Amino acid sequence: MTHTHRPNGAPDKPVLDGLEEKWSRRWEENGVYAFDADTARRAPRDTVFSIDTPPPTVSGSLHVGHVFSYTHTDTIARYQRMRGKNVFYPMGWDDNGLPTERRVQNHYGVRCDPTLPHDPDFTPPEKPGKHQLPISRRNFIELCERLTAEDERAFEDLWRALGLSVDWSRTYQTIDTQARATSQRAFLDDLARGDAYLAEAPTLWDVTFRTAVAQAELEDRERPAAYHRLGFHGGDGRTVLIETTRPELLPACVALVAHPDDERYQDLFGTTVRTPLFDVEVPVLAHRLATPDKGTGIAMVCTFGDTTDVTWWRELRLATRPVIGWDGRFLAEPPSGLDTPEARAAYAELAGATAHTARERVVAQLRSRGELHGEPRPVTHAVKFFEKGDKPLEIVTTRQWYVRNGGRDERLRDELLARGQELRWHPPHMRIRYDNWVGGLNGDWLISRQRFFGVPIPLWYPLDGDGRPDHDRPLVPDAAALPVDPSAQTPPGYEEHQRGKPHGFAGDPDVMDTWATSSLTPQIAGRQLADPELFARVFPMDLRPQAHEIIRTWLFSTVVRAHCGHGTLPWRHAAISGWILDPDRKKMSKSKGNAVTPTDLLERHGSDAVRYWAASGRPGTDTAFDIGQMKIGRRLATKLLNVGKFVLGLGGGDLGAGAVTEPLDRALLADLATAVEEATAAYDDFDYARALERTEQFFWRFCDDYVELVKARAYGDHGGAGARDSARAALVTALDTVLRLFAPVLPFVTEEIWSWYAEGSVHRAGWPSADALRVRGVDTAVLATAAEVIAAIRKAKSLAKVSMRAEAGELVIHASRAALDRFTLAQSDIRAAGRVTSVSLRESPGDLRTEVTLAGAPQT
Repeated sequence: MTHTHRPNGAPDKPVLDGLEEKWSRRWEENGVYAFDADTARRAPRDTVFSIDTPPPTVSGSLHVGHVFSYTHTDTIARYQRMRGKNVFYPMGWDDNGLPTERRVQNHYGVRCDPTLPHDPDFTPPEKPGKHQLPISRRNFIELCERLTAEDERAFEDLWRALGLSVDWSRTYQTIDTQARATSQRAFLDDLARGDAYLAEAPTLWDVTFRTAVAQAELEDRERPAAYHRLGFHGGDGRTVLIETTRPELLPACVALVAHPDDERYQDLFGTTVRTPLFDVEVPVLAHRLATPDKGTGIAMVCTFGDTTDVTWWRELRLATRPVIGWDGRFLAEPPSGLDTPEARAAYAELAGATAHTARERVVAQLRSRGELHGEPRPVTHAVKFFEKGDKPLEIVTTRQWYVRNGGRDERLRDELLARGQELRWHPPHMRIRYDNWVGGLNGDWLISRQRFFGVPIPLWYPLDGDGRPDHDRPLVPDAAALPVDPSAQTPPGYEEHQRGKPHGFAGDPDVMDTWATSSLTPQIAGRQLADPELFARVFPMDLRPQAHEIIRTWLFSTVVRAHCGHGTLPWRHAAISGWILDPDRKKMSKSKGNAVTPTDLLERHGSDAVRYWAASGRPGTDTAFDIGQMKIGRRLATKLLNVGKFVLGLGGGDLGAGAVTEPLDRALLADLATAVEEATAAYDDFDYARALERTEQFFWRFCDDYVELVKARAYGDHGGAGARDSARAALVTALDTVLRLFAPVLPFVTEEIWSWYAEGSVHRAGWPSADALRVRGVDTAVLATAAEVIAAIRKAKSLAKVSMRAEAGELVIHASRAALDRFTLAQSDIRAAGRVTSVSLRESPGDLRTEVTLAGAPQT
C-alpha cells in the first residue's frame, strides 16, 4: 500500500464541503483500506480482524437505518485498523431471493412462467402494463441480474459517500458463481451427514408467491374474523357445539379434540361424531393443547387450518383431507370421506373458490340447513403471514427439503444453546433473544423454495419406467462441477435427451431460501472453496454486526451451518444494532413509508455529521432519527477544522510531548491520557457511542478551557520561550491525539486536518497510547481548577454585559491550601486569558469560590 499525499498546510478558509469526494477518491487510489492477504497468510491469526459484514438486500434503495447500523460497523473496522490489525472488511450484496423477484416484476412489468422457452432477443416493455407479461425463467433471471447490477452500483456509491472503509476489491454477491458453489457444497455436505433430508409434510405456504415459508419468516398480524358455532352430530342424538373462525375447512375436518381433564367431554372421548353439512364420521379425542376456556372447549381439527392442527394431526395420527391447493383455491376434487351425493354436491360449490369465498358459501349452506347455531361473533385475532406477503398463509402438504436445526433434536438444540453462551454478545442482554428462539423451535429449517432467482438445489432424481422420480435416490453432482443448475445441466452418467423420459432423470425444480446462502456469508466472503489458505486466516471471523430482529434468522442460521459444518462458532463477537425510530417512536422502514433517503441527508449535512448522529446511538438500543444531532455533528466537525488551523498555525509540530514542561500543559495531557484509556476500553467492548462521548467531552474542554487559557502563552506573550514551546507542544500533541480518537467516527474531517501536517493517512496511523501521554507526579486537577476560575471570570463579564476582552480588575480566590497551590501553578495563564489586573488568595475551607471585580462592582 502507498500513500501519495504530503503535508500541505492548512488552507486560508477550511470548509467541510467537498471533503467526501476528495478523500473517497484518494483512499481508493492509495489502497488505504485494502486487506493484505499475502501478509495474512504469513502472519499469526490474531494479527487479522475479520468482519462478517451484512450484505444488504438489493431491492431498490437503502434507507437511513442502513446508514445507522453500517456506520457502527465501520467505526469498529477503523479502530481495529488503527490498532495495527490487518482488517478483512468485505461488502456483499444479498441479491437472490424473493425481494429481487418482486422488484423485477414491478419494475419491468413481467412475471416468470417456467413453461415458456427462452427468448434470446427479449426486450422488456418500456412501460409496465396493467397485466404482467409472462416470460421464461431464463429471461426472468437475466432481468434480475440486470436490475441488481444497477442497484448495486447505486449502493456502492452511497457507501463510499458515507465513508465506509470497505475493501471494494472483495465484494461478493449471494447469487454469484462462488456463492452458488459454496451454498451448494454446504447443502451436499449436510446431505452426506444426514443433516439435510427430503420430507412430504404439511408446509406453511404463501398462496401469492406459491412458495413454502420457514418458521423464521413468519409474523403475526392482527386481523378481523368471526367465530361460527357449528353442531356436530353424536351417535346418541347429542349435538356437540364447536366454534371456529374457519368454517370453510369443514370438509377437511378429521377429528374433534378437547383437553383430557375437561369434564364436559369425558364421555365423548373414544367415540365418533358426524360433521354438519358433509356427514363425515370423525373421532373425538383428548389432547393437552386443547384450551378448555376457548370457545366451547372442544376444537375442530382440519388438515390444515393452523400449526396446532399439524401438531394434533401428527401426534394423534389422524387422516389427511386436504382441500386447499398451491394457488390458495379449493381443489377441484373433494377429499376422501365425502362420499355421499349430498356431500359431493355441497363441496362442488366450493371447488375453485378462494378461502374467503368458500367461507361465505359454507356459512350460507349451514344457515340454509339450520346447522349454524346463532350468528357469527366478530373477533380480532393474530393470523400468520409470510413477512413479505400480503395474504394469510395456508398449510398445504408438499415435498420439501429440510436442514436439522435442533427443532426436533434435543441434543442438537442443547449444543446450539451452548454456542449462544460461548458467543460474546454486545450488548450482553441480546443473547436472550437467541435463547428464546432456539428454545421455541417446533420444527427443522425448511430451506427449499418454489421460486426462480436463487441458488438451485443441486440434485437430480432418476425416473422409473413410468417416468416417476425416485426421491429416495437423488443424483449428486461432482464437487468440482459446482455450481450446477439441474434445470439446464445433466447429472453424471446421463445425457440431455433423457430429461423427463422413463428411465431418465429430472432435475430438482426448487431453489434454496435466501438464508440458506446468507447463512454462509463467512465462507463466501472468506473464499472457503477458492482460497482455503485465506479462509483459514479469517474464519472463524472476529465480528458479526447485525440488527436485532434477524437474530432468529441470519445469526441463528449462520451458527447452525458453522456448528454442523465446522464444529465451531462462525465468529467470536456479535454486535447488535437497534432500530431507527420516527418521531412517533415507530420503526423506520421502506415498507412502512416513513424511511428517510440517506443521499439527501449526506448532501445536506455532510457525511461526518450523519455518522456522528449514527455513532451516538448506543449498541442494541433503538434510536430516534434526529436532525438536531446531525447539526451538532456538523458544528463539531467545523470546530475541528478551526481549532486545527489555529493549533497548526502556531507551529510546534517538531517539539514532541517531551517539550511539555508547564504544569497546566502536563495536566492537559494527563486528562487526555484518561480519555484515551476510556475510549480504548469502550472500542474494545464494541461501544462506539461511549468512545465518541468520552472523546467529545475531552475535546470541548480542550477547546473551551485549555486553548483559551494558553493562547497568549502559545503566542509568546508571557512566560518565555520554554513556556511558549510547552504550550505549543501540548496543543499539537492534543490535536494529533484527538484526530486519531475521532477518526473512526469522523473520517473525512480528521483526514483533511491530518493532511495539513502529516504524511500518509490518519486511518493508517497508530491508535494513541495513554502511557505515552501520561507523566508521573502531575497534579491532574490543575486544569480543572483553572477552568473553574476562568469560567467564573467569563460569567462575571457576561452578567455585566461587557466584552470578554474587557479588563477583569481584581480577582479574589477563596479556597483550601491545595486548591490555592493548584491555582498558583496556572495563575499566569488565567490572568492572561481573563485579562486580570490583580489577584488575591485567601485560604478557607469548603469549595473554591471566586470574586471578580468589574468597574467597582463585586461579582461572586
